[in-house]
Parts: sequence; structure tokens; C-alpha cells
Amino acid sequence: MKKLSSGKVREIYEVDKDKLLLVVSDRISAFDYILPSLVPDKGKILNQISAFWFDFVKDIIPNHIISIDSKDFPLDFQTPEFEGRSMLVKKLKMLPVECIVRGYITGSGWKSYKQTGSICGINLPEGLQESQKLPNPIFTPTTKASEGHDENISFEEVCNLIGKDLAEALRAKTIEIYEKCADYARTRGVIIADTKFEFGIDENGNLVLADEVLTPDSSRFWPADDYEVGRSQKSFDKQYMRDWIKSTGYDPESGNPIPEDVIKTTSNKYKEAYKLITGKDFVS
Repeated sequence: MKKLSSGKVREIYEVDKDKLLLVVSDRISAFDYILPSLVPDKGKILNQISAFWFDFVKDIIPNHIISIDSKDFPLDFQTPEFEGRSMLVKKLKMLPVECIVRGYITGSGWKSYKQTGSICGINLPEGLQESQKLPNPIFTPTTKASEGHDENISFEEVCNLIGKDLAEALRAKTIEIYEKCADYARTRGVIIADTKFEFGIDENGNLVLADEVLTPDSSRFWPADDYEVGRSQKSFDKQYMRDWIKSTGYDPESGNPIPEDVIKTTSNKYKEAYKLITGKDFVS
């Protein structure tokens, strides 16, 4: 099998001219570095959470999944190593935009708001507090950087990149998907503060949802029962790992292993997110 790419977390293989196999590893990244320690079962959890959400929003937009059953994979991938962490998908013409949607003001958005009163050029009401819910979700796209940080871009720049009609469709679908999923997650005790989506175009010119959807790696998940405006929030995502790195001064470039208790806590947070969202215990 031809490996097309090896990212921070995912491996992409070419199955044939119109199919790919996405394999989600147990790697974890922080601050643009792949950390030296694996998080057990992380790849399976991410893959299965994505599969849940793809199915949940299929009434809004088609997705790229052909099968998540290893029996449908090429023979080389019908092994325990790939079971549960892989997805056979349609090959799409991927759009060069990360579709970020923010329902709450936090992270880099909070930093930008404090400095300018806006996020990515979108003016917001005065007097908002950290972690406050926004009056309406906002679309704050970025570029897709092959290396380093993605860069914020305006909606007008998205129009210039892909055309006004397609840009408007991206924005509308991004917000519609987020609102449906955020409403559901709230009933499960989870606040989805923000997330990112990726889209592609299929052979018939249709807009298709792709990559990963609403995983703890692509989103901020907060426990609703601990939510309080005016401060940073506890989370079910990899923010715990980022916070540990910042608080200890650990150098992500050092290659030193992450302490076992930190890895275990991180793994448990992923498992907790899976159970809350799907209503099922994660089984490795």
C-alpha cells in the first residue's frame, strides 16, 4: 500500500484511485510537537467518536466514510493492529481551509478579543468574559499549514480561495453541524466550546464532510456541571496534556518520556469523553 502521508496522529494510505484508508495512531501532539509517549487506545477512541458524529449529521451533509469494518479493508489491513482505528473512505478534492467554529470565547479567541474586541475580524459585543457563550456561533477559518501553525484568514479570503458560493456553503454547513452536535452534547453533560471541520468535493461536485469530526483532538470539550463563566475550564480533551507541559516546564522537543500517571490521566479523559458522547463504555 502506498502511504500518502504521516501526520501528527494519522497515517493515510492509498487503496486505489478513488479510496483511501485513514489510520489513527495513539500518538499525541502538543504545541506542534509529537510527544514521545503513546496514549493507549487514543486512536481507537478518536476513530470511533468520529464515526459516531459522521452518522449523527448525515442528514445535514454526506461524509466520506465507506466502511469502518476491517473486513472491508485491503487484506494487509485486516489485522488486530488496524482494528477499530481505521476508516476506509472516498478520495475527495480537499478544500484548503480549516473550518473553525466557536460557540464560546476561549483560547486564542479570548486573547484576540481582549486585544481588539474581535476574533478573526468579527466584532463582538463589549464586556464578554472568558469562556462566555457567544450570542451566536462564529465561523473563524484558517489556512491548512503543512508545517507549523495554521494562519487565521477572513471570510473574504476564503471567498478568494474557493469562490463566494462555496465559501458561503462552507460557513453555513460548519455552523449547522456545530449547532446540532453542541445541542446534543449539552444533553450528555458536555459543552463543545469550539471545533474544526474539513470538507472536500466528490466526483459529482458535492460538498462532503471529511477527516475527523468533533474528537477531543479537534475540539474543546468542557464538563457542563463544572462550567463557570470568567475563568478557564476543565476539559475532556488534550488540554490537560498542554496544561501539564506548561505547569512543569517539560520540553516537548526533549524526547523525554511523559510520566505514566500523566499518560493514564490523559487516556482516561479520552475514554470519559467517548462514554459521555456515545453513551457506551469504551471497549478496547
